[in-house]
Amino acid sequence: MTEREFEKMVREHRGEIYTVCYMFSTDKEEVADLFQEILINLWKGSGTFRGESGLGTWIWKVSLNTCISIDRSRRRRPHTEPLSMDIDLFEDKDESAKQIGALRNRISKLGTFDRAIVLLWLENLSYEEIGQIVGISTKNVSVRLVRIKEQLKKMK
Repeated sequence: MTEREFEKMVREHRGEIYTVCYMFSTDKEEVADLFQEILINLWKGSGTFRGESGLGTWIWKVSLNTCISIDRSRRRRPHTEPLSMDIDLFEDKDESAKQIGALRNRISKLGTFDRAIVLLWLENLSYEEIGQIVGISTKNVSVRLVRIKEQLKKMK
């Protein structure tokens, strides 16, 4: 893949990449770092893309795998407290923003794998596409989504 082709691919799919990053972090700087890591992995892996699945499916898979790997390594590090600037950049006062924030908060409590499945489902990917991206059967996607929805309903 040439540099020009890569730039075009990133322009066309940056929304999906940012969506994955946003689901794995609440910090604007971390989102940017995740995005950059994904781009590095996409560039490194561009020579290995065989076209067995669609380009979008491959991008979703690389994006999710990158974020999941980084999330796992973060969990192994000792917990530190960030400095507080008493500013919430993600704060929004309107009702739909509050509902989205509440849903995002619940989703963030799910396990990494379930969070990835919900993210793809919220992006209106078919069960078949979700299964291809995360490596499970279409039926298993359906079953997991039912269980995830039940978990989300029970959360406060």
